Amino acid sequence: MRRRLRAPALVLAAVCGGLALWSAAAGGQQPPPARPGADPALAERGRALYARSCLICHGADLRGVRGRGPSLIGTGAAAVDFYVSTGRMPLSDPTAEPERADPEYPRRDIDALVTYVGSFGGPPIPRVDAAAGDVARGKASFTENCAGCHQVMGRGGIVVGAQVPAIGDVRAVQIGEAVRTGPYLMPVFDERRLPAAEVNDIAAYARFTANPDDRGGWGIGNLGPVPEGLVTWLLAAVALLGIVRLLGERAR
Repeated sequence: MRRRLRAPALVLAAVCGGLALWSAAAGGQQPPPARPGADPALAERGRALYARSCLICHGADLRGVRGRGPSLIGTGAAAVDFYVSTGRMPLSDPTAEPERADPEYPRRDIDALVTYVGSFGGPPIPRVDAAAGDVARGKASFTENCAGCHQVMGRGGIVVGAQVPAIGDVRAVQIGEAVRTGPYLMPVFDERRLPAAEVNDIAAYARFTANPDDRGGWGIGNLGPVPEGLVTWLLAAVALLGIVRLLGERAR
């Protein structure tokens, strides 16, 4: 009986020893405390979450890990809130494009991560009010700055090296965060390029694109002038063929 119990006991001891070594190694890879100015309790919660979920890609010192994740020093609260609240982070494959999904964390944990990482500098979460924006001005700004990738009606699409998301159902604050931080391949638009009032206008227009007014026409999915033109030509070709056939039958 003692010999039968000895092997499982040795295995258990080895497992416990391995866990102890792993715990000790992990203990030596703790992220630094939040910088002064952050809410201490919230920042400490965020630090613990960072150590558990973010450290492996962004490093114990928040300066990134080559081939896994960039530095978070100076990225700011806006970037963290955007990526985590839209479910783009945490990312299972560091080489993949971060895509919108359901958030992995509840709001209180997102706030904690935002507080902790945001204490190391960078843009704060912007204040964006779609109700204060003007749809017509927003369409002009969006067409000039955003439609090249997101399409004029905000339906998104595909560009070189990335899939561009639709923006009709995106919260106003997340639009502002994307504008200020430039996620993935998107360029950064600072206050000089897009003042806060223009961001409000763009948010108002983005909200309009979710349910546009197709008065006087057929929306065709609101995909823009190119597909609408193709559909028009297709319908015209069918109509012309019908007329030609009708005239040919009469000629006979």
